[in-house]
Amino acid sequence: MVFKTIICECGEIIRHCTFKDYIRTSANPSTPTIGHKKCGHVFNFIDDKMPRKYSSKKELKSLAMRFAEKNHLECAESERFLIEVDRLKSCGNRSDSDILISAFQKIVKNTI
Repeated sequence: MVFKTIICECGEIIRHCTFKDYIRTSANPSTPTIGHKKCGHVFNFIDDKMPRKYSSKKELKSLAMRFAEKNHLECAESERFLIEVDRLKSCGNRSDSDILISAFQKIVKNTI
């Protein structure tokens, strides 16, 4: 299962609230990309690759709850997901998206 998610620098999980834009990158003077409607951040996937956000434990848990709701996790799965997110956050210096995706993949793998 390939799961793509974008976490904006403002802390929102981006799925549908985007706009199209064209920016200058090292690959092309007019590269198509997307931006986040809520905060206006434009993503440069060519040069910057994926944005990496590092939140506090409290911020990450609220982000994880939104992530669980958007992915329709049941109550028991959400609990295991939050525990896994907390464990991964305590283990080292990983970005929010790395933690959320790893925890989600572990929960999905264990339920199959």
